[in-house]
Amino acid sequence: MKVAVIVFPGSNCDRDMHHVLADVFKLNSQLVWHTDSLPKDIDAIVLPGGFSYGDRLRAGVIAAHSPIIAEVKKMAKRGMPILGVCNGFQILVEAGLLSGALLKNTSLTYICKWAEIIVKNNKTPFTNKLELNQRIPIAIANGEGRYYADEETLKLLKKNNQIVFTYAEEINGASMRIAGICNTEGNVVGMMPHPERSAEQIINPRNSKPASLIFESLLNTLGVTA
Repeated sequence: MKVAVIVFPGSNCDRDMHHVLADVFKLNSQLVWHTDSLPKDIDAIVLPGGFSYGDRLRAGVIAAHSPIIAEVKKMAKRGMPILGVCNGFQILVEAGLLSGALLKNTSLTYICKWAEIIVKNNKTPFTNKLELNQRIPIAIANGEGRYYADEETLKLLKKNNQIVFTYAEEINGASMRIAGICNTEGNVVGMMPHPERSAEQIINPRNSKPASLIFESLLNTLGVTA
């Protein structure tokens, strides 16, 4: 099984993501430059965190027009599992693959700390090994991480079970404390927290495993034994 990790100018979590996928979970993980084509034999796609194009204009908006995004959209329509983390989430939103917007944190500061998120949808390719309402200790690191959507969109997200994660406490002023959502089909997931920085117990200050279940869920989706 092969997972493509897309690299944009300014990505800074691409190697972290590659390490977790390849070294921790033994998946064939390939870094793919944003102007190249996706490999023909991939089974999943990850858009990692960072500051693509230096967050010029708006976080993720320039990267959303990179050549490879047209291919990502095609794979999304085919039902391929796609995960966007932090800046990757911003790119998926700017590309129209996910609803809403990511705004500056209400504090107008960069937030970098450990927090807890709560599982609200365990039916996606990245949450099927988690339990509903399970709390996950996880790293967060963002400046434009405040999820926002209007009331109508929020009602649709809730109705369609598209809210995947919420923060356990107030973090950045996000609508309904949303930390991650999915598309209506459930195969495209975006989340602001960083599971790749939290999946290994040795670097998790809470010595906790749950964040690794996000990746184990992908293994389960792909039919790989963890």
